[in-house]
Amino acid sequence: MHDLVIRNGTVVTPLSAQKLDIGIDGEIISALGTALPGRRVLDAEGMLVFPGIIDAHTHMDLPVAGTRSSDDFYTGTVAAAFGGVTSIMDFTVGSPASSIPLDIDRRLDDIQPAVIDVGLHAEVIGWTPEESGQFADARRRGVTSFKFFTAYEASGRRTAPATMRRAFEHLADLDCVALVHCEDEDLIRSIMESLSPQQLTDMSILARARPDLCEATAISQVGRVSLETGCRVHIVHVSSAKGLAAVQDARKAGAAMTAETCPQYLVLGADSYDRMDGHMFAASPALRALADQLALWKALKERTIDFVATDHCPFTREQKSWQGSFVDLPYGLPGVETLLPILYSEGVGKGLLAVTDIPRLLSEGPARTYGLDGHKGAIEIGMDADLVIFDPTLEWEMQATFLHMRTDFSPYEGWAITGKSISTISRGEIIVQDGELLAQEGRGKFLFRALP
Repeated sequence: MHDLVIRNGTVVTPLSAQKLDIGIDGEIISALGTALPGRRVLDAEGMLVFPGIIDAHTHMDLPVAGTRSSDDFYTGTVAAAFGGVTSIMDFTVGSPASSIPLDIDRRLDDIQPAVIDVGLHAEVIGWTPEESGQFADARRRGVTSFKFFTAYEASGRRTAPATMRRAFEHLADLDCVALVHCEDEDLIRSIMESLSPQQLTDMSILARARPDLCEATAISQVGRVSLETGCRVHIVHVSSAKGLAAVQDARKAGAAMTAETCPQYLVLGADSYDRMDGHMFAASPALRALADQLALWKALKERTIDFVATDHCPFTREQKSWQGSFVDLPYGLPGVETLLPILYSEGVGKGLLAVTDIPRLLSEGPARTYGLDGHKGAIEIGMDADLVIFDPTLEWEMQATFLHMRTDFSPYEGWAITGKSISTISRGEIIVQDGELLAQEGRGKFLFRALP
């Protein structure tokens, strides 16, 4: 007799979709079969059962442009749970005045209210080769992935190529992963210096100011450093066909490179900036053209892109109020709650993905990339019982009012969506069911990642 049985659902894995019962004991999946007995039973007849979604790129409670992203680790993880997300990977807040281990310790305090499990990437800001021991200290704290920027020099976030190479050498020795935000700083600067004051007041110029070429150029450079150092590299939020081609070229050359894209780059275009509220769509990288969207969908299907994450960085309409220039906006879009329904409705629903692609792109891919695959990301005996029961036929209209993210804006406002999460199970505990939050604040665990 199992503690909990998910009965009669269609269990979806990267290899199959078949009707199975799932037996759960404690926090672990203990059985897969038919007619399993349970002290408690959830009937999933007519539903799809996916492994819990892992959003491997979020920004909760992040200081940006004089404000903070509107979700903290409680509201953001509640929203995630309603969207079928059972784990997130967020970031430390790096600073030249601090250290990576200290940044981790501070962020561990921040994540305490979370209702789902949270792992951390460490931002590398102001690092110097004399501080190489910080990476090993971070690893001992369970953090094995490190975020670098090739842009944002004015804010101190950019890592110069020579310094990045030294950092990659140390990370390769530790078998850690370097995440890189790839936009070419010099190209962006040259374009910005050529713009008139009047052009800075035109939101539609943003896509021209941060073009696809600057993404591709930076990816190529990072790929060369990865190849030369043997460091595993992950390219975050690939937004363009040119960027995608640079990833493919780096891999062909032998670089150990993985990549992600985001829902906004799959379904939103640069024409969003032409809207009356176009400033609300400010994001970095910028939104692109339809041809880029089609290339990214194709790459997901063909496994050129390893997974989809949201880069969830929400702001309210007030926080993003227009100040007269696209330079003066906080950049970022909400997405943690809408990741699964957008990818299902726009991908599976429109024939761009198979239903079996969903667990590969939203669970297995991020788990494998970040060393969570020993206990997260799959519906297998012995794995954490992280599951989402999903109604593939439910039709609903996307409205920020009815979402749980702490923002009054959704980039998909008014969209007709097919498919919605009904129940979310995290480590064997039903935390959302039929629109009701059942989780207690602080029940989430820190995802300590230990390398051999």
